[in-house]
Amino acid sequence: MITRTPRSLRAATLSVALAASLVGGLASAPLAHATPPGSKDVTVTLFEWKFSSVARECTNVLGPKGYGYVEVSPPQEHIQGSQWWTSYQPVSYRIANRLGDRAAFQSMVATCHAAGVKVIADAVINHMSSGSGTGTAGTQYTKYNYPGYYQDQDFHSCRTSISDYTNRDNVQNCELVGLADLNTGSDYVRSTIAAYLNKLIGDGVDGFRIDAAKHIAASDLSAIKAKLSNPGIFWAQEVIYGSGEAVQPSEYTGTGDVDEFMGAFDLKRIFTGDKLASLSTWGASWGAGYLPSANARTFVDNWDTERNGSTLNYKAGNTYTLANVYMLAWPYGSPNVYSGYEFSDNDSGPPNGGTVNACYSDGWKCQHRWQQIANMVGFRNATAGTAVTNWWANGNNAIAFGRGSKGYVAINHEGGSISQTFQTSLPAGSYCDVQHGDPSSGGGCTGPKYTVNSSGQFTATVGAGDAIALYVGAGG
Repeated sequence: MITRTPRSLRAATLSVALAASLVGGLASAPLAHATPPGSKDVTVTLFEWKFSSVARECTNVLGPKGYGYVEVSPPQEHIQGSQWWTSYQPVSYRIANRLGDRAAFQSMVATCHAAGVKVIADAVINHMSSGSGTGTAGTQYTKYNYPGYYQDQDFHSCRTSISDYTNRDNVQNCELVGLADLNTGSDYVRSTIAAYLNKLIGDGVDGFRIDAAKHIAASDLSAIKAKLSNPGIFWAQEVIYGSGEAVQPSEYTGTGDVDEFMGAFDLKRIFTGDKLASLSTWGASWGAGYLPSANARTFVDNWDTERNGSTLNYKAGNTYTLANVYMLAWPYGSPNVYSGYEFSDNDSGPPNGGTVNACYSDGWKCQHRWQQIANMVGFRNATAGTAVTNWWANGNNAIAFGRGSKGYVAINHEGGSISQTFQTSLPAGSYCDVQHGDPSSGGGCTGPKYTVNSSGQFTATVGAGDAIALYVGAGG
């Protein structure tokens, strides 16, 4: 759930559309892991996919393509409704909603593990619902009273919506667009949240995405994490940067990674109005809002930002694709590839209630399968631990760079093609261009190949809005 903030850079509250949606729902510690553990650090968020569909995707695509993690939408019981945001109004911690029940969740985790993919669960622990009714598993609830979990005394005494992002107390103790705000300073509340997370850990979950973390004091999150059966478990926290705000992303690196919103905002700015040549130093050195690489989870878009326009989204065509290619090729943070569905109504829930019968049908965009994005996961895995080498730019919107002696990528966001002899640090040999072909065992390639000479050079023409990517291990 996005928690939009006032600034000169970002809006003062949730975008009008998202805030209206959520309000509409009213009417109806331990040391942090530097990066996700393991050598494969790319996460894919399968937004609002049913657990059974996620399981199948782990086997058929995510494992074979080298994705390290899959992030799934909130598994807990929530308010009824077809809109996507109903998933972010919990009414109990039972695993039962449109995405599946606990058995389906457990089966999905086991299947993904068998495919070599770890599972991150989206955890909504800052708040409960904004109204009263019957939940997706039949729970009868009223705001501030959730049988078996919470009663009035378990919520903060501020019962008005957040209005001042320069006031820490207002941001962390009042209500995010009318949602009942849990008193995470209470040991009972902390223990209840920890029991839910421990249940998911028991089901095999490898990490958590902490929704609306900005609205929970960092010390409260540390106390909750200390109660977990695996207090060192990976988690990534949603904390949006806002200039001059009381709560900053850097406060949360003590418990885990933090979603790098400023990076996503800047990728949109650069790919739509600035020059790609300025990307030669993208990362922590860019200043305010940026986190150390070891703590940053980078992304091009997510379900909130693709709707409110603060980042790129699938509607931007090859601009969107190339931004993902760059993010996956560049050694800053741990990338999170977003995969959602078509929308014209910002409130629209998942097609078929989350069942993905086939990618590219029923509105499912499946960005994580796009050849130019999916094959960069292999590129990233092959180049892990290497620095940027052989940077080249035309001074405008064509760039190229290597990753040590393991890989090389050229990105052309000009209006016309470019022809260039590129200097790399790659060993001499034949390479599959994974932007346009899939490498296969034995050095095969379903697309074009390029030969790097003994001086590390190759000559290529890169089309407008296109890229070339070569790496050791993807021979041609």
